[in-house]
Amino acid sequence: MKCLVTGSAGFIGSHLCERLVGDGHTVVGIDAFIPYYPRTVKEANLHFLHGQHGYTHHTLDLRTDPLEAALDGVEVVFHLAAMPGLAKSWTDFDLYQSCNLTATQRLLEAVRKTPSVQRFVYASTSSVYGRFSTGDETMPTRPISPYGVTKLAAENLCRSYEELGVAVIVLRYFSVYGPRQRPDMGYHRFIAALLGKQPITVYGDGQQVRGNTYIDDCVAATMAALQAPLGENYNVGGGESASVWDILGKLEAIVGRRAILSKEAARAGDQRSTYADTAKLRRHLGWEAQTSLDDGLARQVAWHRQHVWRSSAVARFARGQNVVNY
Repeated sequence: MKCLVTGSAGFIGSHLCERLVGDGHTVVGIDAFIPYYPRTVKEANLHFLHGQHGYTHHTLDLRTDPLEAALDGVEVVFHLAAMPGLAKSWTDFDLYQSCNLTATQRLLEAVRKTPSVQRFVYASTSSVYGRFSTGDETMPTRPISPYGVTKLAAENLCRSYEELGVAVIVLRYFSVYGPRQRPDMGYHRFIAALLGKQPITVYGDGQQVRGNTYIDDCVAATMAALQAPLGENYNVGGGESASVWDILGKLEAIVGRRAILSKEAARAGDQRSTYADTAKLRRHLGWEAQTSLDDGLARQVAWHRQHVWRSSAVARFARGQNVVNY
């Protein structure tokens, strides 16, 4: 099967491309390398894929570039490209609007005109549910950040194009972590700080709870969407929740070092609790998370230790950020 993956150089996108190629699919990757974090990190994510039979990369901006050539003969589109993060969405809404809405609309329009495309898998987020995102897909969608608003609006764009014949499946990811996690994300920053003996900032009371999804389980759920009934929404979550303090305690035990902590006020738009009820995904597709939180965190720490050769640049980036995305 010929698949197109947008955001192919990103955390989840690069893992998905590797899995698709490994399973014998032909993969077209698209990434614009927007400098949300260092390009060198994204290029390293593609290291395995370069030269792999069946993988072709296009550096394209979905907001402006022609997409017809990249879509030629494609049967499935996995749309993972987006501008992530909560806090920055308050201060640079135009960037989020263009990356998450304009880009999605242009891609959907190109897909609508490409007869070979059989399904369009849209990667959404638990942020569409709002402050308390604990339950199944019937939870009300009440995003509390501009980021969440743009992701929900993009879901609605997908549904609009469904009326024009685009076959849509929506996946709502819950707090994905693991090797190659974005350097702005909480667990990446916690691990980098622990290994580098740097301070860790905890926002609010630290009792924010996240349902955690290991990257391999996230990719397996995304692959399962190849067989999903058209028109469905699915929560994608790993089955274990933990507070910020819980995660820090686990990481301290794995690394063998106590964290140096500082505290700051809670951030606007931060979700209080998330936990995905994945019963529908299990019922429809037989998917279940396979990786425990303890094992997943240990694997992420091991990856950090093995990639010291680029950790200094990533650590400098992480320390310079005022935002942690959990």
